[in-house]
Amino acid sequence: MTEPVRERVVRWQDPSITAAGFRDVSGIEALRAMQRGEIPPPPIAHLMGFSLEEVDEGRVVFGALPAEYHYNPIGVVHGGFALTLFDSALGCAVQSALPAGVRYTTTDVQVRLIRGITKDTGPVRCEAKVVHVGRSTGIAEARMTDGAGKLLGIGTTACAIFRA
Repeated sequence: MTEPVRERVVRWQDPSITAAGFRDVSGIEALRAMQRGEIPPPPIAHLMGFSLEEVDEGRVVFGALPAEYHYNPIGVVHGGFALTLFDSALGCAVQSALPAGVRYTTTDVQVRLIRGITKDTGPVRCEAKVVHVGRSTGIAEARMTDGAGKLLGIGTTACAIFRA
């Protein structure tokens, strides 16, 4: 007997709307507008199923619910799920410290996964904080925990800063 096929539909808005909403305001203003629903989240947030939960200057928290559709061939959540959540939180922490007109891009991310993640892990949160934002480089660090506060992983990033 054949196992029923599972299906997931992903819907998103035009990403140029999001980019335009970030263009002329400070990073923290744009992130807060996204959190309030005034700017749509980027397509990757819908695809991976994560959301921006908290925003402060130099600090953001992303949340996600690991699901079966995040699984790899060995029956656990793919490390790319965690890495994507880390990259998003770390980059947005740097972005939250940038003034209007200043942009960034990730140059590298390092993640150490400590515990495996499955759909039974429940909600996870990734809290990222800025370590340094200078003229050309931003550095941030993050921790990912489960609902009970158990540490699932740690990560750091470096971002190139582009000033006009």
